[in-house]
Amino acid sequence: MTISPSQPIRVMLVDDHAMVRRGLATFLMAYDELQLAGEAENGEAAIQLCAEILPDVILMDMAMPVMDGATATRVIRQQFPQIQVIALTSFKEGKVIQKALEAGAIAYLLKDVSADDLVRAIRSTHAGRATLSPEAAQALVETANLPPDPGLDLTEREREVLALMIDGLNNTQIAGRLTVSPSTIKSHVSHILSKLGVASRTEAVTLALRSRIVP
Repeated sequence: MTISPSQPIRVMLVDDHAMVRRGLATFLMAYDELQLAGEAENGEAAIQLCAEILPDVILMDMAMPVMDGATATRVIRQQFPQIQVIALTSFKEGKVIQKALEAGAIAYLLKDVSADDLVRAIRSTHAGRATLSPEAAQALVETANLPPDPGLDLTEREREVLALMIDGLNNTQIAGRLTVSPSTIKSHVSHILSKLGVASRTEAVTLALRSRIVP
């Protein structure tokens, strides 16, 4: 899609560092087809500003105080689905990228991106096309090949039992706490050990604490 000079792409900057916003604002001024629509220093302020200015594209940092970029992206995409979001950040960990994309970001770029690549990404984003930096794409591939986090397949009841195991309760005590029979708890514990791939209650508790399987 070709954008005429009379219809510039209105870009909003969201970053908690004023110097970053200033640099990006200067970059936008170099292109007639791009226009600075507004700036926000955190996700919460970004949501409020979106309602006022309705930008076309947002360059969104991920790590910010008050409200992070992924949370803000999710809210903005729910409230203003016509606004496209580019995650522009220093983080290249696969899980951070996944979180941003799941929140609704259509593109993920690192802050060392070249000016030409950034303007191409803004054009593509405005046209509804996704863009990933090579590093982000590689991180997603690597993350997809990792084994799943332990405990994801535990039922809500099994998580309750595991939490009480962490508190040091035995099967009889857990049964009393949950008002079920000890044999039912024994079955739950067996399922927990199997799903976590461990051989004992101690190993299950250790893994649960290390991986923060339960709050």
